Amino acid sequence: MGSTVVHLTAGDPSPATLALVAGLALAKAVSALAPGLGAQLKWPNDLLIDGAKCAGILMERTGDSIVIGIGVNLVAAPDLPDRPAAALADKGAVLDRDRFAEALAIAMVDALWTWRQEGIGRIIAAWLPRAHPVGTPLRVSEQGIDGFFDGLAPDGALCLRREGGEVMLIHAGDVELRRLVEGN
Repeated sequence: MGSTVVHLTAGDPSPATLALVAGLALAKAVSALAPGLGAQLKWPNDLLIDGAKCAGILMERTGDSIVIGIGVNLVAAPDLPDRPAAALADKGAVLDRDRFAEALAIAMVDALWTWRQEGIGRIIAAWLPRAHPVGTPLRVSEQGIDGFFDGLAPDGALCLRREGGEVMLIHAGDVELRRLVEGN
């Protein structure tokens, strides 16, 4: 879809939380132009529709600037070897690219303003209702750690509740949504 550059200033929240900012903006744009699709955010940087990846966010830092790239499957989705993918058009939402880009840009400006003026807590509060529910089974792929989504920490880290009740904070990594297995 496109990229934007955020120039960090003194007093900004942690730059690592910009993935949540971009995700929130993305979810707001999809909801505004294609309501009722049931889009869900997946920590830290994906948008899912019916469990399939529909959009992703990448960030790269250079000095005091962060480039945020957002890719959205508007018309077609790639075949991914490790997960299902979907396009908005597959779900009945045929959107004009330029109109979607404009809605995303407006939502990004709004989310960045909130991040800078009201802090990451306000972003988290708006992000959580758009995410998969607390209790969703997850796996942190790189470490092979399983647990359940238990919200976000005040710094934006993923709270992963383990089988014994211990909560781990995950600050980076690829997270997979898992299906509940009977008995869990």
